[in-house]
Amino acid sequence: MLEWLKQPGFFGTHATLGADLSQLMATLFTGLFVIGWVQARRRAADRHHWLMLGGMVAMLAFFTSYYLFRQLGVLAVEGKAGFGGSQELYDHVFIPLLTIHIILVVIGLVMAIYMIVLGFRAQAFLNGKRVLKDALLQTSWARIGTIFGGVIAVVLLLFFARVATAGFSTRKLMVYLGLLLLVGIVLAVEIAIQRIWPNGERRHRALGRFTMIIYCILFVTGSTTYTMLYILFPGKIG
Repeated sequence: MLEWLKQPGFFGTHATLGADLSQLMATLFTGLFVIGWVQARRRAADRHHWLMLGGMVAMLAFFTSYYLFRQLGVLAVEGKAGFGGSQELYDHVFIPLLTIHIILVVIGLVMAIYMIVLGFRAQAFLNGKRVLKDALLQTSWARIGTIFGGVIAVVLLLFFARVATAGFSTRKLMVYLGLLLLVGIVLAVEIAIQRIWPNGERRHRALGRFTMIIYCILFVTGSTTYTMLYILFPGKIG
């Protein structure tokens, strides 16, 4: 798989196949987010729900693949050798931009999981029409603990099943620990945010705007690093 992803890309730039696939997927799910946002503004709740859900699931699947294969995306750069521009441009423009992009990726992953759960929890059906519940939407520490305990059990089961069939590796362990950390952060976010927006409808609308802004900035920073790395200042990639 890794060797296949290192083949020349399909956009005609200096990018690898993995990097072009990364950019294509980023464009796809960002497009779904934008269209879904427009549908929300038009009060087309069903279209908004399925477009946003599809986009977030696609994004989670993509970044899981990126994490596992380490070659999907413009982040697959081994130091300065992957950047053909000057050292000053690398230090003061490319690296800060890449750092912001990575931070936004983490925030985007957390918000994707959180918004998927919140979307289902905050919705209701009125006369067959999907609406947001204008009501208190909160959970307790006890329930959070039960959910997290269940997630830990499932993840451990998957991990040991994988080890039994393919053997142990530090990389596999880091993947599963990262998954647990991500779920833990999402649950912690829920406890913190419900104090600020106890109302389900207001919480969904406020966090929806925040998440949409994050995804748009994420797409811009990702596209900019792709352009710098594979079009403007290509280096030794691969």
